[in-house]
Amino acid sequence: MLTVTTVNVNGLRAAARKGFLPWLEATAADVVCLQEVRAEPDQLPAELRDPDGWHAHHAPAAAKGRAGVSVLTRRRPSAVRVGFGSAEFDASGRYLEVDLPFPGPGLTVGSLYLPSGDVGTARQDEKFRFMDAFGAHLTALHDRAATDGTHALVCGDWNIAHTEADLKNWRANQKSAGFLPEERAWLTEAFTTWTDVVRMLHPATTGPYSWWSYRGRAFDADTGWRIDYHAATPDLAKRATTAVVERAPSYDLRWSDHAPVTVTYDV
Repeated sequence: MLTVTTVNVNGLRAAARKGFLPWLEATAADVVCLQEVRAEPDQLPAELRDPDGWHAHHAPAAAKGRAGVSVLTRRRPSAVRVGFGSAEFDASGRYLEVDLPFPGPGLTVGSLYLPSGDVGTARQDEKFRFMDAFGAHLTALHDRAATDGTHALVCGDWNIAHTEADLKNWRANQKSAGFLPEERAWLTEAFTTWTDVVRMLHPATTGPYSWWSYRGRAFDADTGWRIDYHAATPDLAKRATTAVVERAPSYDLRWSDHAPVTVTYDV
């Protein structure tokens, strides 16, 4: 069995002060994908930069204090790649990919932090450019896995709620970044070849949400968004057995505004 968790930590050092390390020590995951790390490796204390029992790889953003992704694996990766061949985005701390020598055909796991965007601003234009460039990478990664007979999995904060079932207040957010028609259409296109594993295993439910604003009582009322995905190639998706959002039992026990999304695969 292979267990993979993805979580946007909303600042790894801040998450560590609130309870991330006890969670990491207790998790049964074989792979943990982190987003929004917001630190250079040399800014992280040793227990975060290179935690015991893990092989840790980090891709910080060139812009200090922004973005940043990491991948922690129990087994040593056979290859590590930062970015996806984009001159604009490879130094932005938004994608890190590792190859893992698990038994069987082999597995590539990517940690993705897609830009959040902001309608009517340059940030939204950047998001659309990222989506165009990363969409081409998704196609290439899928096709390479199919040709080589391997598996691929892209985990992370995609910053798009795909359908009405993925957003509590969808009516009020139809013109908001993260639920724009063109963003959702892009995700629909991606999911014609990749599988949204959590939705596959929870087909007839709203949510399960993975992000709640710190404002108001969003968490207590479960007024959330499902924007953290496991996107798997078809043969790997068929091997998924369970998918759980590790929602904190109460607001005060949260160590991020996101919750870990954990999927177990029978590999």
